[in-house]
Amino acid sequence: MDRSLLAKKIFTVCNLKGSFRLRSGATSAEYFDKYLFESRPDLLRDIARGLRPLIPTGTEILAGLEMGGIPVATALSLETGLPQIFVRKEAKTYGTCKLAEGIDFNGKKVAVVEDVVTTGGAILDGVRALREQGALIETVLCVIDRESGGSDNLKKAGLTLAPLFRARELREAGDK
Repeated sequence: MDRSLLAKKIFTVCNLKGSFRLRSGATSAEYFDKYLFESRPDLLRDIARGLRPLIPTGTEILAGLEMGGIPVATALSLETGLPQIFVRKEAKTYGTCKLAEGIDFNGKKVAVVEDVVTTGGAILDGVRALREQGALIETVLCVIDRESGGSDNLKKAGLTLAPLFRARELREAGDK
């Protein structure tokens, strides 16, 4: 799918206006409701195809962050054939008591997958925990960078943010 058409579709489907409290605690008059694009298989497939070229060479595993990163990582895994892990916000307290479910990632090059990035706080928490368990992480892929400091915050932790779209690109496509 053409990049500008994909941007317009994502914006049309998931951009909401109103008053919204973000995970960071900030209030915004604009919200990108990722579940509106993640629940559409046609759009999720196109997003995965768009993200595919952003995956760094040598990536061995995709890590989908709970909850919104998991459908994007799953679609990307199906598109690329790369295995994935499912990363919880907290390790479960029963069964295996794992933070990340799936294949062994210790010593493997992992690309983290998220849906929308604002400040990057949840990503930093997940990356810290995965690195403590041996994951080699340098890159975070996302569908939308809200351009609210997330890229800079991730950079301080030695991470590169690779967004499919920045919020301004989606706004511009939505205005056309």
